[in-house]
Amino acid sequence: MSEDDTSADNTPRTDGSGEVEETTPRRSKRFEALDERAVTQDGFVNEWPEVGFVAMESPNDPDPSVTVEDGQIVEMDGKTREEFDFIDRFIADYAINVDKAEEAVATDSLEFARKLVDINVPRSEVVELSTAMTPAKLVEVINHLDMAEIIMAMKKMRTRQTPGNQAHVTSLKDNAAQIAADAAEATLRGFYEVETTVGVARMAPLNALALQIGAQTGRGGTLPQCAVEEATELELGMRGMTSYAETVSVYGTEDVFKDGDDTPWSKAFLASGYASRGLKMRYTSGAGSELNMGQAEGKSMLYLETRCILVTKGCGVQGLQNGGISCIAIPTSVPAGVKEVAAENLITMMADLEVASGNDQTFTHSEKRRTARMMPQFLAGTDFIFSGYSAVPNYDNMFAGSTFDSYDFDEYNILQRDLQVEGGTKPVDEETVLEYRERAVKALQTVFEELGFPPISDEEVEAAIYADGSKDMPDRSVSEDIKAAEELMEEGVTGADVVKILAANGFEDIAENMLGMLKGRVAGDYIQTSGIFVGDGEFDVVSAVNDPNEYQGPGTGHRLEGEAWEEKKSVRFAVDPEDI
Repeated sequence: MSEDDTSADNTPRTDGSGEVEETTPRRSKRFEALDERAVTQDGFVNEWPEVGFVAMESPNDPDPSVTVEDGQIVEMDGKTREEFDFIDRFIADYAINVDKAEEAVATDSLEFARKLVDINVPRSEVVELSTAMTPAKLVEVINHLDMAEIIMAMKKMRTRQTPGNQAHVTSLKDNAAQIAADAAEATLRGFYEVETTVGVARMAPLNALALQIGAQTGRGGTLPQCAVEEATELELGMRGMTSYAETVSVYGTEDVFKDGDDTPWSKAFLASGYASRGLKMRYTSGAGSELNMGQAEGKSMLYLETRCILVTKGCGVQGLQNGGISCIAIPTSVPAGVKEVAAENLITMMADLEVASGNDQTFTHSEKRRTARMMPQFLAGTDFIFSGYSAVPNYDNMFAGSTFDSYDFDEYNILQRDLQVEGGTKPVDEETVLEYRERAVKALQTVFEELGFPPISDEEVEAAIYADGSKDMPDRSVSEDIKAAEELMEEGVTGADVVKILAANGFEDIAENMLGMLKGRVAGDYIQTSGIFVGDGEFDVVSAVNDPNEYQGPGTGHRLEGEAWEEKKSVRFAVDPEDI
């Protein structure tokens, strides 16, 4: 065999015969290392405007327009009244200031966008026209802003001057003792509102009861909510077990509304049920829900979300929880998604509504990315920077986990301290936390005993005081707890009954606070836009009415200073230099 004869081996030959040995291209070690980073586990997709995979500025978004005849909008955003779907009709009839509509839409959008960030233009002047704009006009204005300008505009446009925060308090085991203890700790840490939900739906009454008792132990005046099916949620509120609701959803296309057997009018009717009983109410929406249902009509997420915001406005509801919320992974998968989430918060403020600005559900494996997503709302300040900071470990968070959880308490406090920014929480010391957790769970133990519910044992009390999460709690009989929950509803137990039990058994302070919550419902002052109770047991209402945002540049608006700033400085790791 000659040296040129390759027939006996696998060497490829010039005529294409023989086997080609596959080789793996050599990889950059830099790229191999990057492939191991957490962010590569996130979902990212390219834009596809035809089906709605676009955060902002879809080529299918309508151009703004409006025509008013005899005090009625007869044409809006390129559609005549005859072409309106029921969302257009509802917005045109109930959400837009018709007297100013033509002036607002005729305003130069770029000039108006500049007014949003101009410290010489007061919020009230902006709102006069922004509440008269059509959905397409609001979107056109916001599309002129970059991310820093959106933050600047949010700082001026939020309705209440004092920023705040809301916490999730849930348990994987629906353990009432744990919920009571965690609610007490959460309110001690400064959250104005606490929200729970369930693993097993029929446990809702017990979870709501535990949340209310725990919340009023930590700070008299913290607003509690139990997010469950709407009829049960309303009934729990009417019985005085909760004080607000925010999980009534609205959507940006007619087909998605129809899928839920709802209309804007039915949502408005439900909202009136809450308001008439003195219960605070926010709606829920957020970019991506229409795309998730396959019914985005090729519009941008921001345009559809703007329709949700104006439906909320038209229903007369005081505010909205938006910012992606349960669909946050959808907007954050496309370019400018995090910017869009902040933009929808801003438009809610421009509609003169209270905003609970998301940050309440996990969407990324990246530590940097989850913090970056939160920073616009954190730096600008919103009515509720988180519509659910998880005050428990995320494994216990029954809302599918939050952007920040209980393991981030110290880091979040440090961020406030580093930047001198009001984030709505405050440092606490371990001894005080244990004291309040014990007080809460013992109060609940007594209420359970007096109502004849399955006993909360001393072992369970002890575990709840020191627990990090449900993994530290002993198991209970779920079937027996469900029977107790059903009994609570069937026998008509109310918040007033619980107040009497607490007062008669040495828990007068918690009873007074819970009674104060019931009185607050009668007065109804806290159902004003952005209403909260401040203080501890004073039940002083602070809202957009008596605490309007008057930010107009340096030296104005809410400043983290004085007693609140001193409180933020006192993180538990800080040492006195004289001791070093």
